[in-house]
Amino acid sequence: MIKQLIVWLGVAVAVSGCTDSSALRALTGKPQINSKTGLIERNFDKEQIKRGEVVYTANCVGCHGVAGAGTPDWRKPNADGKYPPPPLDSTAHAWHHSTAVLKKTILKGTPPEIGSMPAWEGKLTEQQVDDVIVWIKSLWSDEIYDTWYKNFEGKS
Repeated sequence: MIKQLIVWLGVAVAVSGCTDSSALRALTGKPQINSKTGLIERNFDKEQIKRGEVVYTANCVGCHGVAGAGTPDWRKPNADGKYPPPPLDSTAHAWHHSTAVLKKTILKGTPPEIGSMPAWEGKLTEQQVDDVIVWIKSLWSDEIYDTWYKNFEGKS
């Protein structure tokens, strides 16, 4: 029992000295705050971001634009009353939704009376959807990510 406690104490001390807070996050389940900026740190898997960009480029760029830039007049409904695709970066409202809501929107599409986003369920795998969402989050500024996490993700 004491040996186990010493091992765990050693792990905690070693992890607290790491500059990569992903290990500490894994142990505590809580996001880590950057001591210099005061913002929540992102610890995204670079390979997942790359996979997400590939999926996005193959399936989403035609509507949401290069680098998630969206449609210039995305706030104005089209003649049919539906809204055009918004930007997915920090300039629009993708960051106003939790990961669960983003995933549901990608899988199920938008309600037909609001927008024209198709459902990707059965066309993209769960992993591909998760990869795209991480890629989208990688587009957000550190300040937007921090606000998103504190107001939407951290509350779900």
